[in-house]
Amino acid sequence: MTSRLEQLFGRRTVLCDGAMGTALYARGVFINRCFDELNLSQPELVRGVHEEYLQSGAEIIETNTFGANRIRLQRYGLQDKVAEINRAGVGIARQAVRQLADKQAGTAWVAGSVGPLGVHLEPLGKTGLDEAREAFAEQIRALTSGGPGVAVDLLIIETMPALNEAEQAVLAARVAAPDTPVVVMVTVDEEANCLDGASPETAAARIESWGVDGIGCNCSVGPATVLTAIEQMAAVTSLPLMAMPNAGMPRSVEGRNIYLCSPEYMASFARKFAKAGVQFIGGCCGTTPQHIRAMKSALRATEAQAAAQRSAKREPIVSETPPVAIEERSRVGRLVHEGAFITMVEIVPPRGIDCSKELKGAQEMADLGVHAINVPDSPRASARMSAQSLCIQIQQKTGIETLLHYTCRDRNVLSIQSDLLGASSIGLKNILCLTGDPPKLGNYPDATAVYDVDAIGLVNIVHRLNHGLDIGGNPIGASTGFTIAVAANPGVPDIDHEVRRFAWKVEAGAEYGITQPVFDLRVLETFLKRIEGFRIPIVAGIWPLTSLRNAEFMKNDLRVSVPDEILTRMGRAATPDAARAEGIRIAQEMLAAARTMVEGVQVSAPFGRYSAAAEVLAAVLPGRAKGAAALEETRVG
Repeated sequence: MTSRLEQLFGRRTVLCDGAMGTALYARGVFINRCFDELNLSQPELVRGVHEEYLQSGAEIIETNTFGANRIRLQRYGLQDKVAEINRAGVGIARQAVRQLADKQAGTAWVAGSVGPLGVHLEPLGKTGLDEAREAFAEQIRALTSGGPGVAVDLLIIETMPALNEAEQAVLAARVAAPDTPVVVMVTVDEEANCLDGASPETAAARIESWGVDGIGCNCSVGPATVLTAIEQMAAVTSLPLMAMPNAGMPRSVEGRNIYLCSPEYMASFARKFAKAGVQFIGGCCGTTPQHIRAMKSALRATEAQAAAQRSAKREPIVSETPPVAIEERSRVGRLVHEGAFITMVEIVPPRGIDCSKELKGAQEMADLGVHAINVPDSPRASARMSAQSLCIQIQQKTGIETLLHYTCRDRNVLSIQSDLLGASSIGLKNILCLTGDPPKLGNYPDATAVYDVDAIGLVNIVHRLNHGLDIGGNPIGASTGFTIAVAANPGVPDIDHEVRRFAWKVEAGAEYGITQPVFDLRVLETFLKRIEGFRIPIVAGIWPLTSLRNAEFMKNDLRVSVPDEILTRMGRAATPDAARAEGIRIAQEMLAAARTMVEGVQVSAPFGRYSAAAEVLAAVLPGRAKGAAALEETRVG
């Protein structure tokens, strides 16, 4: 039988909002104010918070009514305004949702926030169970009695410190709003137990017995502990799960409570919650729109991975315009099909509009017989000329084919499809599908990342376009003709995860892979052995080191496996010229040793030294060594 939550949301993962109190406090509302009363005195302030969360990707927003019950409001002399405050809270949230629908044609839901009463119930306190139940019922009636389009879509009874209080809230909801879905979330201590001592398993079993629609955990000491509690709950219940942790434990900084968990940290736990089977994921105290935006990106990437995992089980794509055979799409495609050894050189776009040095370097590589030029897309999240622009200029002015790096960092799925259709129409034929470096690594760490999909999802999109279909399965006319490359890093610490992701990329439609720079052949051999069951042609990355510092950057910043003996060799170089020469020798040795193991090489030109790339490739470009030695160094501005 379909549950009431499933009728609203299906079975997909749903992103909730973050903290209301934290946002209001950040806007200058004193901590001793009644935040719920702001629904009456400053509704625009409250609506602004809702709108920020909706713009960040939240699909469920909670009303600003966490403490809007008679007992809490009595502290401020507002006990007679329970209905007024709660109804105003619903109206403000509904207005924010309607505005989202008008601007973005999006859909969002409003949840009525019902928090604890803030007092001990009998037998530990003087507040009776019937008194507590009536206080909850009064608030819940106000949240749900407005009728369709005015009342809340569901109730979230949250931050419950004790099961007896949670039970009174559920009993009240049964009477006051019997047709409204109810989710109950407890808060837990550092041991993942409820504050009344009940274990997560005990809490889940008891709450489920009350006939609720969902169970979860919120607030508490941070995402790690909430995950522990949720995992224990999942073992004893089949109800939908909800997790909305604090952004860590607060720390007092100059008199203010600051939550120190970064958006990236919360995003990493959003993935873990989704993997644990949690359907509704959001944040509590300290969680901001920035955290929710990062969590949205993480969940999109997780969904793309899941889609890629399912791709092998789906029926083959059927279209009216079948894809062009790979050998007919491009020169690189023909080389991949024939099993020839492919040579590529990476040329990084300039920081400005003058690409004459890059064009000169590309011409020199073409004259030497290099097969293709590899153009990164804003590497290390830096602002440079677009890779697509440089690719087309190189092809038009030098005749050599290019491989366009394309990242998901800066584009939503609409922009991705538009870009790729445009790239195909102007003659770009090869694409390397990448997730992209996060903005925090670059010169603009506050820039907003998109990440609607990751590299796996991008491969799926390109694969469909090659079949003449958009991501919705709609015909687009003539199919694109891209060869599809993907990246791999054989030297990452979590090689199991890297191998799984590579397998998903292959299942999604990848046709050949390009590795991060190789300095350790044992690592490359291990990776190749691990992917034997889904092997596609592999192009090994080769990087001519320029200095010991460059080698240390590769190892520590880019997580490339650089053996200690390589660091030692680079450290022995007495001069910069000697270090560059040693780096070229190391690269030549890597190429010679890896040549029989892989189907091609991509050589980088560090700091625009194209002569270094030419020297490394001289052994695989017959008769070109003399020309390589004559190349002048060209530096990227």
